[in-house]
Amino acid sequence: MIESLLVANRGEIARRIIRTAKRLGIRAVAVHSEADTGLPFVAEADEAVCVGPANPAQSYRNVEAILAAAKSTGAQAIHPGYGFLSENADFARTVEASGLIWVGPGADAITAMGDKINARNLMAAAGVPVAPGTTDPAADLDAAVAAAAEIGYPVMAKAAAGGGGMGMGVAADEAALRTEYDKVRSFAERMFGDGSVLIERYFPRVRHVEVQILGLADGRVVALGERECSVQRRNQKLVEESPSPAVCPELRSRFLAAAVRAGEAVNYRNAGTVECLLVPRQRDFEGDGSGSEEFFFLEMNTRLQVEHPVTEYVYGVDLVEEQLRVAAGLAPTFDPDALAPRGHAIELRINAEDPRRFLPGPGAITTWNEPASEGVRVDSGYVAGNTVTPFYDSLMAKLIVSGKDRTEAIARARAAVAQFEIAGPKNNIPFFAELLENEEFLSGDYDTGIVSRMR
Repeated sequence: MIESLLVANRGEIARRIIRTAKRLGIRAVAVHSEADTGLPFVAEADEAVCVGPANPAQSYRNVEAILAAAKSTGAQAIHPGYGFLSENADFARTVEASGLIWVGPGADAITAMGDKINARNLMAAAGVPVAPGTTDPAADLDAAVAAAAEIGYPVMAKAAAGGGGMGMGVAADEAALRTEYDKVRSFAERMFGDGSVLIERYFPRVRHVEVQILGLADGRVVALGERECSVQRRNQKLVEESPSPAVCPELRSRFLAAAVRAGEAVNYRNAGTVECLLVPRQRDFEGDGSGSEEFFFLEMNTRLQVEHPVTEYVYGVDLVEEQLRVAAGLAPTFDPDALAPRGHAIELRINAEDPRRFLPGPGAITTWNEPASEGVRVDSGYVAGNTVTPFYDSLMAKLIVSGKDRTEAIARARAAVAQFEIAGPKNNIPFFAELLENEEFLSGDYDTGIVSRMR
């Protein structure tokens, strides 16, 4: 097993990785910015190195500083967490070229999945369903308009190099597309350094469902169930649950098989997520009226996901431990042929943002009281006395609840939300209290428009 690990990240995910590393007897090294010196993950590491000022480009994305920290502390491996450099293929290659172990998928897999158009084409070739869309970037506005006419409106213009719900625009007609195409291309050039845009069919009423995969050291790819991620604001997730209340055993079988094919197509190793859109088909009025559903590949996240804890609860695994074992060339702790879900888990993302418009609200934390009861887990990045700064993502903590079924998990979520006290920065806890009483959410029959309808 790996003996020393540098965590190239911050906040709750750095703290969570450090927790597993220390449980396994692995020496944990943290890197941090000047702005994060007082956060818990820094104190909980066996050693910590400041790698630069608050600006992520000068600290958490500073490759030279991170590699220097690994060398000076004698770290054997680097875990990138999520965000920052986690899906940077050049960083992965540089880590390995430096003689260190990269705790993540290979650089070739990151590259293959990092471009949405290339990823779509690879998945289609592997027999994974993809939504109608372009197989090459729309070179200019006229090409985008021509593609949309063939695909059929409404369409979505998407940054080929985008991710995290960023760089997308919906167009109901040609006039809207002419506006959205230019906006998406400009945003993509500014944010990702790549202005390539794909045009894809847009489905107004969809569910966002993803599958957790793990590429094992022996070359096999296994799927650890699905997660429902349809509670979103601005295409970014707020709530995740597993299993999805919309997925029946037959659909689950197809989902998981497609996700495994996706991983096998790029020789995937380590943890990753295959994200899909679940689309209700037109009801068959000549049949029994039940209708059917289809799903399409959306993207593959070549890293550990924010919402991985719900899978950990339902499948009884520690995904960070499994990542470390794969990176070290070891077999998993579980039997890949005997994976079976048990119970239900829900994750609520506690963000420093107002609960109505979801605008950032950083500030000094004067009160921080976490709930503690059966079936409740809190992965937090802060404690009272810390300050949520405006330099990073607004995520403060993840509230994860589990139960023998969805009903029990929701009941525990209600109680935990009522007990979670945060004062200082704005927070979205009141939104979750509202959501957990919302009839649409409680029914399980909801889609990605649920937050818009609530607001």
